[in-house]
Amino acid sequence: MIEAIKSSYQEMPWIELIAVLSGVLYLVLAAFENIWCWFWSLLSVVLYMYILSNAKLWAETGLQFYYLGTTAYGFYVWKFGGRNKAEKAIEKLDIKQHFLFSGLIVLGALGLGSFLHFNTDASMPFVDSFTTVGAIVVTYMVTRKYLENWLYWIVVDGVGVYMYWSKELYLTALLFLAYTIMVVFGYFKWLRDYHNQDSN
Repeated sequence: MIEAIKSSYQEMPWIELIAVLSGVLYLVLAAFENIWCWFWSLLSVVLYMYILSNAKLWAETGLQFYYLGTTAYGFYVWKFGGRNKAEKAIEKLDIKQHFLFSGLIVLGALGLGSFLHFNTDASMPFVDSFTTVGAIVVTYMVTRKYLENWLYWIVVDGVGVYMYWSKELYLTALLFLAYTIMVVFGYFKWLRDYHNQDSN
């Protein structure tokens, strides 16, 4: 297994390395509510458009166009969409919003997973669909600065670790494991900032 990880790292093109590092920088800066996170998101998305289209992974390529839109939207909301058109404040989800977002993820994953299962030769169609739909929904939650987005990411990224490890994509699995750990930090950082903004 260690040799497989080393081999994956050695064969990884420099453009993929930059895309991965940009994704990590996006997550770290998002945790600190730094608006520059959206710049690194943009760079990662553009690079992954190239990488995934070359690999003929068309569904994942399409997902990058969604990320491109949420990157622009996230920058706008964080910069101009808050109280009195000031910088966006962190918000908490109410119970109805939790049901809405979790319902969208579950129903979307079941729908997409069923389509892939019956119409394609997709591997792990329902798990793959869960991580894809989950990423779509939770990325929107990040743009709106909902505190609980980090808790949703723990589940989505955790399932991603299982999926990539099962497919023997060990390097990507380790990356998602790192994401899972980082989002725990992100949650507690935003939780502290949420209480601080309420006390100001």
